[in-house]
Amino acid sequence: MIKKLHDIGHRSEHAYTAAVASIGLSVLTWTASLRAEPGKGLDRADRWGILVGEWAPTFFGLGLALSHYEQEEGTLLEKAHANGERQRQMAGTA
Repeated sequence: MIKKLHDIGHRSEHAYTAAVASIGLSVLTWTASLRAEPGKGLDRADRWGILVGEWAPTFFGLGLALSHYEQEEGTLLEKAHANGERQRQMAGTA
């Protein structure tokens, strides 16, 4: 599964970004549920926040698996090298 994700273009930084975004979305969902349904109480808002919050560990796990795969394939180092070259070119020190 990790190889297929990597082959279609998903990278570890995509999964890490999704994990951090899901943490923010969890807080946003909790707040929106609390305000939109004041009669339902805190319990319903908590359930919505927890539901979305459970995505973060999954995305972090996928990020770690993809990172491990990228290290084995050597694509993680190639990407880091290319990013370093690009930064040096932008700074005019190439």
